[in-house]
Amino acid sequence: MIQTTLNNVSQKRTIRPLYANHQATPYGGFLDASWNKTTADILPGMVCAKLAGENFTLYTGAAGQEPWGLSALFLAPALGIDEVSLSNTNLFTVWKGNSDAVFEILAPAFDTAATWTNATNGSRQLLGATKSAHASGPGKLTPLNADGSSPANVSGPIATLINVVGASKIIVSLDRQPTWTA
Repeated sequence: MIQTTLNNVSQKRTIRPLYANHQATPYGGFLDASWNKTTADILPGMVCAKLAGENFTLYTGAAGQEPWGLSALFLAPALGIDEVSLSNTNLFTVWKGNSDAVFEILAPAFDTAATWTNATNGSRQLLGATKSAHASGPGKLTPLNADGSSPANVSGPIATLINVVGASKIIVSLDRQPTWTA
């Protein structure tokens, strides 16, 4: 269960679990204490990286980071929403899923500048995560090249596109797990 603060109970969440009761888990931890809120807003549905222990940060493509899951919380000073600092504990939650976990992601939590199209031949469209140097900013789901390779400033696959509902809504499956390196 996600608990919101009274000042944003009517704020539309930018991630909605569609198939998550047994397929996905909200993984609890802490937002990295060194995260600078002025770097970028973190919206629900944006890609996060897991650091040492149970610490998370927005995926930026920094050395050693790998996409790990999708943020469940808002830390968006530009929108006036901070669901992390108000608890004074830095508690943070990231959705982690297996091959059956399906989520609806609303704009602006994904790369709205990308070309989003549904495959007409049944092929799978792999999604990566934008890095800091990407024009759309860090931590947003974006399409990979048709051959599955990563465009400039985009990570390798983290999810699969299920459906493009419109310019402001996509449906994704979290069936891509990071490859851990030593």
